[in-house]
Amino acid sequence: MTIFAERMSHLGTESAFEVLARAKKLEAQGKNVIHLEIGQPDFPTPANICEAACRAMREGYTGYGPAAGLLEFRKVIAEYIAATRDVEVHPDEVVVTPGAKPIIFFTILTLVNPGDEVIYPNPGFPVYESVISFVGAKAVPLPLREEVDFRFRIEDLVSAISERTKLLIINSPQNPTGGLLAVEDLAAIAELANKHDFYVLSDEVYSRMVYGEKHQSILSLPGMKARTILLDGHSKTYAMTGWRLGYGVAPQAITEKMVQLMINSNSCTCSFTQIAGIEALTGPQDAVEQMMAEFQQRRDVIVEGLNAIAGIQCRRPTGAFYVFPNVKQLPLSSDVLADYLLQEAGVAVLSGTAFGEYGDGYLRLSYANSLENIHEALERIQIAVGKLK
Repeated sequence: MTIFAERMSHLGTESAFEVLARAKKLEAQGKNVIHLEIGQPDFPTPANICEAACRAMREGYTGYGPAAGLLEFRKVIAEYIAATRDVEVHPDEVVVTPGAKPIIFFTILTLVNPGDEVIYPNPGFPVYESVISFVGAKAVPLPLREEVDFRFRIEDLVSAISERTKLLIINSPQNPTGGLLAVEDLAAIAELANKHDFYVLSDEVYSRMVYGEKHQSILSLPGMKARTILLDGHSKTYAMTGWRLGYGVAPQAITEKMVQLMINSNSCTCSFTQIAGIEALTGPQDAVEQMMAEFQQRRDVIVEGLNAIAGIQCRRPTGAFYVFPNVKQLPLSSDVLADYLLQEAGVAVLSGTAFGEYGDGYLRLSYANSLENIHEALERIQIAVGKLK
């Protein structure tokens, strides 16, 4: 009998991939399923980025590279962050990783001891809580409230802070709600971080996916560069989920520890994908603009359609490509409702509880699908919900 390490009992998973597997199994049995569960752009990676990768392979970028990432890529990232966050960044303050998730792991492994406390958004990306618990720290949820457009209340943050608080995780624009933190939220965080001496991990992987607003980064605020770890990547903005290309920006003392973790875990990030990453940041941005225009149209359609269904209320998100409708008026729990919609309507969605206790009573739907499929999904949901009355 296999005896696993006790820490494995604290490691969670991502429900999106579990629901996707169940939906694929139903499809294999002949059921037609519309996928609104997975957070992946349904657009191809722009051709210029693909060509840059092919050219890099032909030019020999196929061997090991520096654990921190290719210097030419880190320079481009430093310039990009400096231009978009209005703060000076040195390439040695950048670490390139295979996807953005390692920055979550590396930040927590670098900074957090067993018994420390880490505040994280709830509902929020499930990996946050999973990794906090995995290292033996205490995960302290920070409720995101629908009545304030899924931001947090300052008083909730104040009450969550203790003398053991080591790190606060924020995510804006946010998964799963599409919410966006306001400048006053970031200012309050900065004041509290300096007062209570904790770090901030700012997950900004959806920073380019904002509708009608301007993305604001806590890294831009005075004094916050010294205590902020910024997480970003290419997966969402450039439809490069399978390329696994992310990065972190942090004080050099922290990035040096992250490089040690890279050496011990991944050795390095694929070199030719980093050359493609340079092209993504420095090349034409037309494909990104076109993708965002399409996402905004889909957002408007899905919000209007959900609000037209009795028992469902949906706020209009300002970022990412998710909606987080309130389904508390329906007679099923969000867990049961998500399963019901998959089995009865052939629409794969996620229960809000997949993102924490404060997600109870909500569903997450990704509108990274065609308008045709979104219209069809809305019709199916309306019919299925109508049967519950």
